[in-house]
Amino acid sequence: MNQTKYIFVTGGVTSSLGKGIIAASLAKLLQGRGYRTTIQKFDPYINVDPGTLNPYEHGECYVTDDGAETDLDLGHYERFLNVPTSQANNVTTGRVYLSVIEKERRGEFLGKTVQVVPHITNEIKDRMQLLGKSGDYDIVITEIGGTVGDIESLPYIESVRQLVWELGENNGIVIHLTLVPYLAAAGELKTKPTQHSVKTLMESGIKADILVCRTEHELSQELRQKLALFCNVKKEAVIQSIDASTIYEVPNLMLEEGLDVVALKKLDLPKKASPDLKNWNTFLKRLKSPKQTVNIGLVGKYVEMQDCYKSILEAFIHAGAANETKVNVISIHSEHINGDNVEEKLGTLDGVLVAPGFGERGIEGKIEAVRYVRENNIPFFGICLGMQMSVIEYSRNILGYAEANSTEMNDKTPHPVVNLMEEQKNVTDKGGTMRLGAWKCDIKPNTLAHRIYGEKTISERHRHRYEYNNKYADELQKAGLKASGVNPDTGLVEIVELENHPFFIGVQYHPEYKSTVANPHPIFVNFVAAAVNAHKKQ
Repeated sequence: MNQTKYIFVTGGVTSSLGKGIIAASLAKLLQGRGYRTTIQKFDPYINVDPGTLNPYEHGECYVTDDGAETDLDLGHYERFLNVPTSQANNVTTGRVYLSVIEKERRGEFLGKTVQVVPHITNEIKDRMQLLGKSGDYDIVITEIGGTVGDIESLPYIESVRQLVWELGENNGIVIHLTLVPYLAAAGELKTKPTQHSVKTLMESGIKADILVCRTEHELSQELRQKLALFCNVKKEAVIQSIDASTIYEVPNLMLEEGLDVVALKKLDLPKKASPDLKNWNTFLKRLKSPKQTVNIGLVGKYVEMQDCYKSILEAFIHAGAANETKVNVISIHSEHINGDNVEEKLGTLDGVLVAPGFGERGIEGKIEAVRYVRENNIPFFGICLGMQMSVIEYSRNILGYAEANSTEMNDKTPHPVVNLMEEQKNVTDKGGTMRLGAWKCDIKPNTLAHRIYGEKTISERHRHRYEYNNKYADELQKAGLKASGVNPDTGLVEIVELENHPFFIGVQYHPEYKSTVANPHPIFVNFVAAAVNAHKKQ
């Protein structure tokens, strides 16, 4: 295959229909047929990346190996395809405009008036083809964020129009994801919102090649014919996307609907063999037929919005299936935990994960949660800030440093057991300046971490400014909080654990970012196994 083919996924009627899941499912099917496939996301907001966005605004910020702070949809891409993404897989309006303005300042436009068309659209088109021109992929799927008709999306829609025209016939197609709502009062599905959405897309010069219709009820053949006629697509290209019990069912549903076959036909590509989904379906079977159930508390400060901890929740799904266990994740707001109610909130749980986060709010509740699970032998897993809280808790209650803290919360603390990294002290810009991306970690033998990983050196993804303060390392080690993983380049502690505890581990990095269906993360797998053992003993 010489020329890379492009698939663009747009959305209409309403947001949150699941463009990312449809894109990932299609990519999974194409990958299963032997095509080298990748997915990229173009977001219409003006932030350069989601790194400075509050999780309540945008859900979690997903970090890639190369240190890009990206949209959470890239997490879906990796979890489905088991292939790492990079900075090139996520582009925002802010990044596009920043690049164009920097070029203008350097005089690269030779005195021309810089405009949305052609300069912004050319920049978008260049970035849309960046992965395709690498030679690594046969098919590139591009998800366009937002909804057709949004002011913010207009430059992207125009770029897609131009690019489909430039690529030529059979080299670029558009899949439009839309909603077919069910009106209970009338007792029927309505096609009019979809018709309007397709019309809006056509007003921008783009004809949808495939319609994917989100629906709560089956689409009849009559309804499909009506949509095909009024939306100017073939009947076989009207694809039903009905509500599923789990996102991991969607590739099978799209296979049944023939989405991949229709896409390949329009791209003039051979079907090759049927998609190999054997391992995928083994995972699904284990997910749907658990042998036991455990309750794990997720102690965090953004628990009102599930997308804030999306990768953690998905990692529990992967680890649960690996253990043939249903994991009930019980969200507990750390602001609502104190010494008086901690037993009531955590006492019946089989395990507790203290989640990552930033800022002072809810910190004392997290520390109290760590104390309770440590003293009561409940399996504990701390991620990033959660690991730092375990260091602070141990310093306060075992070393006797009552005022121990992180300088993030209290820069006047006499015992800064968690401190700002030296290279961070002169940083003024907040965006893209944390310790980001994949870093190595050397694991000490005869430790819980070594039993989990079975390797001497690992690589994990980071996103933080504050670190374990090595000035307290000897004291903490002698008191029982072992540093079992250390970065070989910086000497900074990456993993802490307790020896005489059923399961107690804190990690400075974000293991949830690397958990996929094909490779559930070993810490999550072992944590869930520890929770199963704890449940059996109750």
